Amino acid sequence: MPLRTTVAILGRPNVGKSTLFNRLIGRRLAIVDDTPGVTRDRLEGEGRLFDLQFRVIDTAGMEEATDESLPGRLRRSSETALDEADVGVFVIDAKVGVTALDESLADALRERGKPLILVANKAESDGGRLAQSEAWRLRLGEPIPMAAAHAQGLDDLADALRPFVAVEEPAEDTAGEAADAVDDADAPRGPLRLAVIGRPNAGKSSLVNRLLGSERLLTGPEPGLTRDAVSIGWTFKGQAVELVDTAGLRRRSRIAAGSLEKVSTSATVETVKRCGVALLVLDATQPFERQDQTIADLVLREGRCLVIALNKWDLVDAPKELLKEIHHRLGLELAQAKGVPAVPISALTGRGLDKLMQAIVQQYERWNRRVPTAALNRWFQTAVDANPPPLVKGRRIKLRYVTQAKGRPPTFALFGNQLAELPESYLRYLTGGLRDAFDFQGVPIRWHRRQGKNPYVADS
Repeated sequence: MPLRTTVAILGRPNVGKSTLFNRLIGRRLAIVDDTPGVTRDRLEGEGRLFDLQFRVIDTAGMEEATDESLPGRLRRSSETALDEADVGVFVIDAKVGVTALDESLADALRERGKPLILVANKAESDGGRLAQSEAWRLRLGEPIPMAAAHAQGLDDLADALRPFVAVEEPAEDTAGEAADAVDDADAPRGPLRLAVIGRPNAGKSSLVNRLLGSERLLTGPEPGLTRDAVSIGWTFKGQAVELVDTAGLRRRSRIAAGSLEKVSTSATVETVKRCGVALLVLDATQPFERQDQTIADLVLREGRCLVIALNKWDLVDAPKELLKEIHHRLGLELAQAKGVPAVPISALTGRGLDKLMQAIVQQYERWNRRVPTAALNRWFQTAVDANPPPLVKGRRIKLRYVTQAKGRPPTFALFGNQLAELPESYLRYLTGGLRDAFDFQGVPIRWHRRQGKNPYVADS
């Protein structure tokens, strides 16, 4: 198969780049808003346009600045995206017409030596179409009239991209045969989806950059730089990983209704629901505040795997004492997933990152673990004999057997009589025993109560 062509979408702020990006990938991945400058980090996705398939990059709005200011850093990130791409799509606003900034940016991008396709977006009105004539002076060839929000002009864009994008022949359909031959439990899991979450300015993007070994994500002293959930493919010691950097989560009471931050927060929550492991990044100089507890509870409620990174550990004065205190607090406040690992790191120096990734992979394996029914019931019988369930109205609750219903998170079906009366404290007892017996430390465990008789066990 030929290498996938990469297409970078570029232009000044608020010309509709993210709308076009979402249209090409077929879903609303990039946040779209009338506020200029919403997109900051580069977003990537699998684009499709009729018979064309390609990798597409959405970039931040470009401005004149080239210094170390936020606009300057955003511009350099966009220019880097073009350098990494095979072809760029330069977008202007046909309703506004060509601006001086459009001309300046077109000149600068042309000098980078990559082919560029000119798109005049928002050209659905007669006025917008008339404004296309101005675009010729950008010296980027014939402008393509488009209305990305209404899916107009996509055929012309496909024709312009066709010389750069190899058409992929459909593969022979053997998926059905493979599905019949492979049991679901043994099917490939795909990449480890790792969501990096936490409060604003905890160092999430800096940590992702350090793991990748490049300045892929925008960082700086300004809080709340990340707005979109940014997904990046990576490999750690042979393990495929999908890193997802997310916007910082503040207390709900501090987020204004209808604001961009509320949209970003919703995107972060959705990312947590779809991840395998959630990496909660804490600022070690002010660790485990109430909002950190709220975020950790969200992860565990969703049944996701939780690992804690204690960032900025190089700034801690008494590390041994602080680590002991943090582990004590975790034992009290995250009792529903006893044993959640907390790893001291420094995104600035790279300290502890190998141990952090080892903990992540280990927790992911625990989260996926399945216990054979025979071994499970040998443990179960021993646990029930050691501590029988309580009496209810003079009758003892009868527990018959247990099976693992599924993994991710580990979920167990408990069979017996009067299970509705079984106290939560007894389920906590069984959960603790499971953790110790089958190494489920730090992983959320769920129970399903099933009334019924074991057909393979006779009543005594």
